[in-house]
Order: sequence, then structure tokens, then C-alpha cells
Amino acid sequence: MSAQDQQYDVVIVGSGATGGWAAKQLTEAGLTVAVLEAGRKLDPEVDYTEHKRPFDMPFRGRRLGTEERQARQPVQSLCYQCDEYTNHLFIDDTEHPYTTPSDRPFHWIRGRHVGGRSIMWARQTYRLSDYDLKPASHDGFGIDWPVDYATLAPYYDIAERYIGVSGQAEGLPQLPDGQFLPPMALTCGEEILKRAIDDAFGRTLTIGRCAILTEDLNGRPKCHYCGPCSRGCRTGSYYSSVSSSLPAAEATGRLTLIPNAVASHVEVDDGGKCRSVYYVDRISRTQREIFGKVVILCASTLESTRIMLNSTSTRYPTGIGNSSGVLGHYLMDHVTGGGASGVLPVLKDVPDTRGKRPNGIYIPRFRNLEDRHPDFLRGYGYQGSANLVKWGHAINIAGFGAEFKQQVRESRPWTISIGGFGEHLPRYENFCELDKTHVDAWGIPVLHISAAYGENEERMVADMADAAEEMLRAAGVEDIEVRRDISIPGLAIHEVGTARMGLDPATSVLNGYEQAHDVKNLFVMDGSGYPSSACQNPTITFMALATRACEFLVEEFRASRL
Repeated sequence: MSAQDQQYDVVIVGSGATGGWAAKQLTEAGLTVAVLEAGRKLDPEVDYTEHKRPFDMPFRGRRLGTEERQARQPVQSLCYQCDEYTNHLFIDDTEHPYTTPSDRPFHWIRGRHVGGRSIMWARQTYRLSDYDLKPASHDGFGIDWPVDYATLAPYYDIAERYIGVSGQAEGLPQLPDGQFLPPMALTCGEEILKRAIDDAFGRTLTIGRCAILTEDLNGRPKCHYCGPCSRGCRTGSYYSSVSSSLPAAEATGRLTLIPNAVASHVEVDDGGKCRSVYYVDRISRTQREIFGKVVILCASTLESTRIMLNSTSTRYPTGIGNSSGVLGHYLMDHVTGGGASGVLPVLKDVPDTRGKRPNGIYIPRFRNLEDRHPDFLRGYGYQGSANLVKWGHAINIAGFGAEFKQQVRESRPWTISIGGFGEHLPRYENFCELDKTHVDAWGIPVLHISAAYGENEERMVADMADAAEEMLRAAGVEDIEVRRDISIPGLAIHEVGTARMGLDPATSVLNGYEQAHDVKNLFVMDGSGYPSSACQNPTITFMALATRACEFLVEEFRASRL
């Protein structure tokens, strides 16, 4: 019997952070699981380039490489991590088109391979608090999530303990502490900023909470500080599904992983329940069907919603699970662009002893907690770092030869930079829908995405810039450059929403267990279910929600209620 002919307990679409995690949870509970992945399996010996140097690369690490590659990745090349070392980890835009209005651009950054964006993610791992989960109760805008922090906290614990998160407990109500491995060290420049903003403003600076091991865990060795994590990690020292959760699922003997399977839509039976997932073989272009008693979409926010919108039938004419009419709406991405950088003269001649630390600093949200800001709702946090420059400053030094080299060595400055990540308010008019006049390379209708930031986000970015400047000045930073240019939606790569959770089926797609209100054997366990974006990096919350949802799914499955 082929993998396609067998009926599985669960079919999962997507093998990234949540797809791999759900596969682990469900196979360990005794269920048979098939995972569909649109891309190929990676070979770490070939595809991971974390130890390669510029002289190992044909174009010496040039931004994208060949002119042909540049022409095929006009959107992906906008990502700061997409270069000659990593461009093969990002999609070919010409094969995966989408459309936008000319005045509402959206830059959709994607990776299609086993592991998905868990290979290239920035690994920053921050819990949400009730400021984030109950925002409407706090300021009256939007809706509250159907879960609170007390409910979600034990599931954060489970995910963090398994994947490994290094960090420092701070006791902040707006940024709950987690199950931390030992924290990485701050640089001396970061220590200066930490003391300065505490003394001047009562604000907290902490080392980034990141899914990178500082101690051996579950057969994975601790990080050896080679530096460029976005290029892959052969030791598996940061969390990716291919280094952690998928091998655990495979070890149960109940996982079937099917790569090169481009999911098209979900088929339903006469009763309106999920029956199967249709997909196209990426290589042969053959159309295939795989049967499951339960379907879980973990294809990423926009891709999962695309599959749902394309899953039409007599019962679901506008897309599966869309009786509310809100499927595709309330698209959000964190807003960035406000920040500042400069030089720390007090550290002249001080060495940097931290090595290639694969992490930065975090300044948690301090706006709209107890006091209301007059200009905007919600808040933002900062990420950044302070570093001793190695060679970049040489471009501003005149000279040549031995004297020039000595001057470069003796004038290395300490620089510091912080940039904000802010909440994008959920608005119905930010949406995606099927564009049935265009198809991708596999004949599947593409998305039309229409999203923009509003006045609230514009005012927030202005405040990000002002607050960043005042904090750097308090630390004695000089030559400060302030950034005030608001980002284009999508470039934060934290897109969420479009199949939001809620208590009311009339205004939401999913319930608090990430189960479709309309289809009890359909779950969506990625960022699609977010009712609001908060301002923290979202992946660990995806995983905590999926942990709770999988626990519920197993109980319902065993009781024959799905």
C-alpha cells in the first residue's frame, strides 16, 4: 500500500516549527501521522553553509550570486538573511507569484523545504502576557483571545523545556519569564545601556531569549558560537523541526513524511468533515490525494489560509470554515523602522570578548501598560546589540599600506544599535483572497494580498525613533543616527491573522483550541489564528498553542468526537 492509499489518523500540511511539533506530539500519543511538505529534504552537508567563508563561495558571498538568481528572487532578496550563502533556502519568486494593489505592497518571505522557516528564523523566543492576550479588555480595541496567560503558561513550559531556550528571568508582567537555559552574556556596551536606561527611565534591558542551546539538551549539543545561524546548523544547536521535533516523531515509527507535496485544497465528505488533502507532486506535477481522519494546517499564516480559501464545495462556497466571512481578513505583521544607532566613545580600546554570540539584546515593551500613551494604542519592544567593529569603519579612513592597517586596528569603534518591533492593529480591511486569474507553477490559484499600516502604526514608529534616541543619549552614545522610515508589511516576517480565533463563530474562524468552528476535524496550528499581533516574536506562542491544541485533539480523537 502506498503512502497515498493509506488512511492516516492525522494529515499535517507543513513541516516547520509547528508542523514538526504537532507531528511529535501526536505520534508520541499513538496516532499515525502523515506530514506533507511542499519542498525537498535538505542535506546539511550540502545545504548548510554556516562554516563557509567568503573565499569558499563562487561570488565571495555577494548578496545573491548570479544575475539569473537575482532576477528570480526580487521579493526574497529583500530579506536581510537572503544572500549567496542562503538563497537556496528561499523560494523562487517566479514559481510562487502573488498579487498586491500598487499602493498596498506586501513582501512575502518564504522557504519551501523540510523544516520550512524554522531553518532560517531568528530564534527570538518571547512569551505573551495578558496585556497581549486580553488587549480589548485593556484598551477597548478589537477582541480578546479565547485563552489567557494562566491557561497557556503550562504549554509554554512544555515547548521551552523540549526545544531549549536560553534567557534571563526579569520578573516583568508584560514579558513573562520562561523555562530558561543559562543566558548568554551581554557585551560591555550592552551593560552600559542596560544601566543607563534603568537609571534614567526605569526600563529593562535583557539578553535575547533565544531557542539556542547553552547546555546540551535531548541529544543536541550546545552552541559553539560559529555565528551565522541563518545558514543552517549542522549540530542542531538551535531549534528547527529537522533537528528536534521531526526526528522525535520519526522515532515513534508512526510518522510518514512526504516531501515535494504542494497542497492544493482540502476535500470534505457529505457531512462537511475533512476527508482528504489534495496535493501536486512538485517534480512530476501529478495530482494526488491523501486521506486523514483529521487535517491540521501548519503551512504558515498566508499559505494555510490560501489552502482554506481554495477548499470550496457546496457546503463551503467561500472556503472551508468560512461561515463567518472573516477568513483571509485581519492580516497583520509587526511594524518596524523606528530606531537609532551610534558610537560608544567610553569603550575606546576595550576588547570584545564574547565571540560570535548568535543573539542580541531585548528591551521589552514599556508603552501602554499602566499609563496610556496619548498618540497610539499597544506597544513595541526593541532588539539590537553593541559590538566592536572589526573592519567596516575602514571605509572612512584614508591611506594605504602598513600605516593604514595600523590606523584601522587602533581606531575600531564600539557601535550600538536598537530597532523597534511594534504591534500592528487587527483591521478587517487588511486581507488576502484568491486571485483566480493567476496560478503558481503547479496550477494552484495564488493570493491577492492587500495590507497596510495605519495612523496608529505610523505614530508608534515615530515614538520608537524618539525613545531609541533618548535611551542612547542617556548611555553617552555619540554620532547618533535616528531611523524613522516605516517598514513595508511582510518584511518583519511575523505575518499572523487571517483565520483568527475567537469565542463567537460569527466573527472568528477558529476556537481556542485552533479548531475550525465549522469543521470539527480541521485544525490550523500556525500564525493564522492570532486575533492580534502583540509585539513579541511569535513562534514560541505558535508552539504553545499547538501543544494545547494537540492535547485537546488527542482527547477528542480517542473519544470519537472528531
